[in-house]
Amino acid sequence: MFVRRSLLVLALALMVVRCADQPTAVKAPAAPQFLRWAGNVAPQFSATSSQIQASHGRSQHASPPLSLDQYQVTFWAVRGEARSVQINYQSTIDSAIHPFLRLTTTDPKFVPGVGELAVGDSVLITVSIDTTKIGISLEPSGLQFGEPSQLQLWYGGASGDYNGDGVVDSTDAQVEQQLLGLWYREGDADQWAHLSTSQDVGDKSFTYALPHFCEYAIAELLELAVSW
Repeated sequence: MFVRRSLLVLALALMVVRCADQPTAVKAPAAPQFLRWAGNVAPQFSATSSQIQASHGRSQHASPPLSLDQYQVTFWAVRGEARSVQINYQSTIDSAIHPFLRLTTTDPKFVPGVGELAVGDSVLITVSIDTTKIGISLEPSGLQFGEPSQLQLWYGGASGDYNGDGVVDSTDAQVEQQLLGLWYREGDADQWAHLSTSQDVGDKSFTYALPHFCEYAIAELLELAVSW
């Protein structure tokens, strides 16, 4: 009887040790599920750029219209001058032209590899559109601003399917109001992080004051399952 009790105690002790060896449940960090273009097909894009300067109290638009090449558009940003670019799109859903991006710069301050810009100096900015998800890359990456640039990014290109299930219903409205947001990452090897932005549900857009350039995308916030 004593031997049996000893073996039972030993077996229970081994079970405790094995349980102790297992990692405790850890909640994985939140992750984004990116919005996709309707039908998973990138629409046709067009772009215009403007130079806005004070001229006897009036604004003048001096730059000619731009066309997109390889889903990219470039324009010169000048320190001390307001420069902007607007990108519109036309999808297969309808024949209307919709806004996708508006970027306005006035104070590009520091260019990586070049240094600080003086007033009147310029830097060539490239806006690249992501054709798989509703997002963009802004270059030169790491470009810093004194006065933040103003970015407005529209997500109407998803045509109301915000959870990616192919059906537009009340769930999508809940996702839009509670879980949708603007995300960024510095480089391909970095994690995506959520930004605090201003959302206009009626306009289907997010507005953000950019302190510097990197990659941005609109996504639904997902809470990953508990991992062991």
